[in-house]
Amino acid sequence: MIKLLPTNYRDARPHHLIVLYGSYQVLAVLSSNRFIDNLRNRLSKCTTTLLSNFSDLCLPLLYSPFSSFLLPDALIRFAIRKRCEHTLIDLDSKGAQGDQDAKQAIVTQLKTMPIALETDKANDQHYEVPADFYDLCLGSNKKYSSGLWPFPASSLGKGKGMTFKESLDASEVAMLNLYVDRAGVEDGMKIVDVGCGWGSLTLYIAAKFPNCLITSISNSVSQREYILRTASERGYNVSNINVITCDVSKWEDEEYCEKMLSGVKSNDRVFSIEMFEHMKNYAVLMSKIHGFLKPEGKLFVHIFTHLSHTYHFEKGWMADTFFTGGTMPSDDLLLYFAEHFSVAHHWRVNGSNYEKTSNAWLGLMDEHWKSGKLEPILEQAYGEGKGREWYVNWRLFYLACAELFGYKKGEEWMVSHYLFDRR
Repeated sequence: MIKLLPTNYRDARPHHLIVLYGSYQVLAVLSSNRFIDNLRNRLSKCTTTLLSNFSDLCLPLLYSPFSSFLLPDALIRFAIRKRCEHTLIDLDSKGAQGDQDAKQAIVTQLKTMPIALETDKANDQHYEVPADFYDLCLGSNKKYSSGLWPFPASSLGKGKGMTFKESLDASEVAMLNLYVDRAGVEDGMKIVDVGCGWGSLTLYIAAKFPNCLITSISNSVSQREYILRTASERGYNVSNINVITCDVSKWEDEEYCEKMLSGVKSNDRVFSIEMFEHMKNYAVLMSKIHGFLKPEGKLFVHIFTHLSHTYHFEKGWMADTFFTGGTMPSDDLLLYFAEHFSVAHHWRVNGSNYEKTSNAWLGLMDEHWKSGKLEPILEQAYGEGKGREWYVNWRLFYLACAELFGYKKGEEWMVSHYLFDRR
């Protein structure tokens, strides 16, 4: 059997993956003996080689009308885990000093780069997609970042206690509450939410601390409209919420900043939730944020990270489709750019929280695809006849995020929290 399978992924065809998957399933239930163990080892090596570039093999099959039958999620997840494994092998191959030299080179490079790259493309990929789409994937707070899961993932889904929506709602609130607790938010403070997304934190603070004055900054017109409309519908004091639409990549332009951000000064807290990953020149970015704060103000950052490695998303399906111009920071990367700040506290949030969040997004989206609600929204966003293609893209995105952050029980890729004091 093994000899009939190609050993180079360039020679492989999608049906080879099905053969491998079926063989793996059969071997998994057979009793252990010398012959079976040897066969398992040989098959494992062959599988690893074939899946070293799984996207080239899987994507043509995934777009087939029969993809759900032909390519099970278990196989896709296995392929993603193999990619994670190979990524780590490549990153770890430099040795301790070589890895530090590589990180230092990236730090030096980032300090010479613009604040952000290809923001228009990144904006189109995520943030100009209709709010209706995220209603069918995210929780009620529309928090497009990791939640906090103080309850088991095994309780998710229909007939298992909590629906995907209920679990997402609970995880969103748990993480939002963690933010304001760690940042020490008090009612009446002046607060800035940089990269506010669909306003999950802005609206949460507006509800919990009604006397806070909140400035929310986003590069998306649709997000501004959504935040203000939702605040009004919920009966919040809209006069306390100012949503600014501006392009962070232009913050190096003093004239632009004076025009767009001149009133953003003397704030008690600045929050940035999963925005820094889309940035490059953290030195300039943090210098600008420093100017938003009063002397005793604090900056709270939530950012996804790898435990020790930093790398750019420069090529491949993820970079091309969902994360153009993005960076995977190491857990300590921001500390190299904290010239205007001192570190008051630094936390790590296990990656399994993001794994569970991504799986719940996937589960909720799948439910709405099956109900027929999702396809017309995707066709509105991406064009007629593109609904299934982009449903597949979003499925792959959520699967990739789940497996990445769940890898090695969430101890490799994770979420980092920082509380910086303004100097």
